[in-house]
Amino acid sequence: MTTRLAETPLLPPGFTVPASRWTDPAKRLRELLDGEPFVFAPGVYDPHGAELVMYHRFPAVYFSGYSFAIGHLGTTDMDLYSGPEIADGARRTVSALRKFQLTMATGDPEKGVPPTHLEIPPVVADMDGGYGNLFNVQRTAELYVNAGVAGAHIEDQVLPKRCGHIAGKALISADEMVGKLRMARAVADDLGRADFVVIARTDAVSAVDAPEKTRGLDLAIERALRYLDSGAPDLVWCEFPNSDRGTTERFADQVRRRFPDARFAFNWSSSFKWFNDPDPISFAELGDLGYKFLFITLAAQHAMGYAFSKLLQGLQEQQERAYVELQKREWAKDDDIPTKSHHLFTGVPYHQVMGNVMGASRLGTFDQELEEKAV
Repeated sequence: MTTRLAETPLLPPGFTVPASRWTDPAKRLRELLDGEPFVFAPGVYDPHGAELVMYHRFPAVYFSGYSFAIGHLGTTDMDLYSGPEIADGARRTVSALRKFQLTMATGDPEKGVPPTHLEIPPVVADMDGGYGNLFNVQRTAELYVNAGVAGAHIEDQVLPKRCGHIAGKALISADEMVGKLRMARAVADDLGRADFVVIARTDAVSAVDAPEKTRGLDLAIERALRYLDSGAPDLVWCEFPNSDRGTTERFADQVRRRFPDARFAFNWSSSFKWFNDPDPISFAELGDLGYKFLFITLAAQHAMGYAFSKLLQGLQEQQERAYVELQKREWAKDDDIPTKSHHLFTGVPYHQVMGNVMGASRLGTFDQELEEKAV
């Protein structure tokens, strides 16, 4: 499929970006959900990680609450940040992706690096339990929608909520949850963003307290049916306590008996030791079951923690040689690591080119920059 390109006032004449830049991200997400076997979104917690996801052309970005707690506060996922805090993180991420598209579309004229035309992946954000009652949901949903987020999920835990893999979870009533879902849907519709994707999450499988007598997977199925009955959510997410195939399959089967077209979200959670599972369920298999939006919540956090720890270990043992070895791997000819030139990745050429076009003379010129580097 050929990408249609168009000019934008934020680039010099002759430079272009994909015309999808002006498509509602929620509409784009719905197109992907309708047209692909599944949509996979790596979990990130900051704009930098989202830009890497975009560079490697993944179809969507998942803005993880637990990752945000770690990256923003250095703490666990137990409602220790507020709705406006994470909404601002999501807003900055969406804004960064739009800017990164311009950065890559400029390339580096001085060094002969050609433009790269990247689609902006829609961002789905964690809304936890809504950070309060349905009017807190109203405020947060408005912040998300106005930020350009494509969708969000809300969970049915008693507040303050906790990560789905931390013990002691309790559930609010199904009626209260339906009210929150309806409020999120109403906010999006009122703001003219009817395509905004609402995901209902239930933690019923492993909750220790709930208004209903039913427990475990049966309660999760019952909750999913209640939420879909309301007409508010577009997808349902059941947070599973382990990687067991049978539970995953039974949930989808039972819900689809009543809602044959139901679509699900699935957390391919890093809490599960997939490497110990003799037959881990694949993304393709999940898609066949109706799990259309897939993500690994802590993907960026684990990758960053591993890679940076390895560098730090090397610096302790080898000092400067460890960083030299890192640079060798970064700049290897057979690998494509976009951050190897932070100069390009962060948009220095873009700022220089647009500064010259807009008359920002104090930015200097390419020739002056080269002279400074030569000193």
